[in-house]
Amino acid sequence: MEITGAYRIAAPRAAVWAALNDPEVLARCIPGCKELTQASPEAMAAKVALKVGPVSATFAGTVRLEDIRPPEGYTLVGQGNGGMAGFAKGRAAVALREDGADTVLSYEAKAEIGGKIASLGGRLIQATARKLADQFFGAFAAELGAPTPEAAAAAS
Repeated sequence: MEITGAYRIAAPRAAVWAALNDPEVLARCIPGCKELTQASPEAMAAKVALKVGPVSATFAGTVRLEDIRPPEGYTLVGQGNGGMAGFAKGRAAVALREDGADTVLSYEAKAEIGGKIASLGGRLIQATARKLADQFFGAFAAELGAPTPEAAAAAS
């Protein structure tokens, strides 16, 4: 599954970069986040409760930052296990571009899922992933004191 998107955030790129690297900000913005801890400067551990269609699970996993290019972007590599519900793993390239006083955050993500959640069907999974991304970026923009961002691209 591939998901791409772009969001205009009414904040300078340096502020967006700092927030993207702040576990406390991320924990408040990630939908269903129960816990997010910094294991090292490049790695975090998380517990996230999600509901995808009829399947609810708490996923425990890790996220590692690679190809870090302050303040332009990085690549996130993550994996999570939801027990009987299944697993998810993937990577996302995140890029920040200045546009006047605003910052345009774009991402390209690829994910693999398995287990019970994989049996739910591609459309439901894709729609849920898009909804979660929009919730995250809406909360993220609000953290930066900006109005809710406009989605600039749809899921591919």
